[in-house]
Amino acid sequence: MQVPLSIIDYLRRAEQVFPERIAFVDEPNQPAESWGAQTYREMARRARAQAAGLDALGIARGARVAIVSQNSARLLTSFFGVSGYGRILAPINFRLVADEVAYIVDHCGAEVLIVDPELDEALADVSVRHRFVISAESDEALYRFGVEPEPWEHPDENAVATINYTSGTTARPKGVQLTHRNLWLNAATFGWHLGVNDRDVYLHTLPQFHCNGWGMPYAVTAMGGRHVILRKVDGAEILRRIESHGVTLMCGAPAVVNLVLDAAEHWRGEIPGAGRMQLVVAGAPPPARTIERVETELGWKLTQIYGLTETAPLLTINSPRQELDDLPPAERATRLGAAGAPALGVEIAVDDDGEVLARSNVVMGGYWNQAEETDKVIANGWFRTGDGGSLGEGHVLTIADRKKDVIVSGGENVSSIEVEDAIFAHPDVAEVAVIGIPDEKWGELVMALVVRKPGSELSERDVIDHTKKKLAGYKCPKRVEFREQLARTATGKLQKFKLREPYWQGYQRNVN
Repeated sequence: MQVPLSIIDYLRRAEQVFPERIAFVDEPNQPAESWGAQTYREMARRARAQAAGLDALGIARGARVAIVSQNSARLLTSFFGVSGYGRILAPINFRLVADEVAYIVDHCGAEVLIVDPELDEALADVSVRHRFVISAESDEALYRFGVEPEPWEHPDENAVATINYTSGTTARPKGVQLTHRNLWLNAATFGWHLGVNDRDVYLHTLPQFHCNGWGMPYAVTAMGGRHVILRKVDGAEILRRIESHGVTLMCGAPAVVNLVLDAAEHWRGEIPGAGRMQLVVAGAPPPARTIERVETELGWKLTQIYGLTETAPLLTINSPRQELDDLPPAERATRLGAAGAPALGVEIAVDDDGEVLARSNVVMGGYWNQAEETDKVIANGWFRTGDGGSLGEGHVLTIADRKKDVIVSGGENVSSIEVEDAIFAHPDVAEVAVIGIPDEKWGELVMALVVRKPGSELSERDVIDHTKKKLAGYKCPKRVEFREQLARTATGKLQKFKLREPYWQGYQRNVN
């Protein structure tokens, strides 16, 4: 017997096995009415009501439903209410500006757009067939309680469940098609590696739009764990919620780790979660000193993972294994700084050029409506990550460089080409190169090297303000330096490795 894998399996099990257990505690401080604390029976009821509401709107199976929202119980439930009934969820980065959101909505052909109230005015001109602003009123329109949704008559595990847009080497984001099979297997293996169980309390510090919260909404739900929704990241608030809710697990970028460490320095009393918390970090390799501080100052277990949106995302995992138990803290932290060994079901290789390759059932179905881009990264049975690395003892992967022209700042991918295009639109800019430079807080900072047009008095503030009109804030340069010329090859190609070199001296890796 072969039964198609579907992410609705995760919520179905939770409803059947843990119907009266609290499923989520929604963010209490939000512009929309909070859903508060609800059981898995109620969460499943709301997912079915959402599917029935989409039926009533005439949204067909395979149609796209886009959501631009901070972390919320509504977004969490939509992973099941939309995708679980045969439609495609497109969770969009809430930090993007209107033009960027409009492009994504148009590119994926979304028929429904659900918008966070804080973003309503900014996204007012984004055109779509059905637009809703999250509120009690939109709940009445979107959720049809007491009506059974139309069945997904022919569920297909290879059907697209979500389209997640990611910045890459091109100026426009690409829509990563993740199938039910991709997401099901990622959540299952990720949950297994982390030991997720029914006693876990998961704090949503990781943006839920970001590769579907890396799959934790599915994995925690399947085991009947509790979701605690955090709308906006704040170090002290993270510690308070860990203390008040008994949190055992959270995920985030190195920048989030730094916020927690900073807040812990001013915390009175024992650090919440000491001895029970597991912190999962991805987005960029955290410095060894940061890892050491998490273990010694917080008393938390740190696990590092490596992956991409295109791989759903888990490729490798580095947890404190038995062999590291007796090592001194500094040496142990250094060992935990590698990307880790392949996750179950993943094959990792490094080609002759040093690029990391992967084979797995978690590799995407392709880029939405971009077959040529898909063929560039999936070839000869392998996915080309665009990262440079090496394999050591125990098949442990270490990422050494980023071959793609991508900057990872605060765990978010920034296409340097996209930023260059935005800056170059300024009439006083003759040339521009955007690079990532190391930063203690964000991992990497976006830096623009600009050549002014003759006679121009263009300032750093001018460049930054101009870019903020075109791109999300996290993509905009934090520093601008002006140059007389930029290093180029004989054919005119920018030599970014030369431009980056002075800023990375003293670093063993060209990623931070």
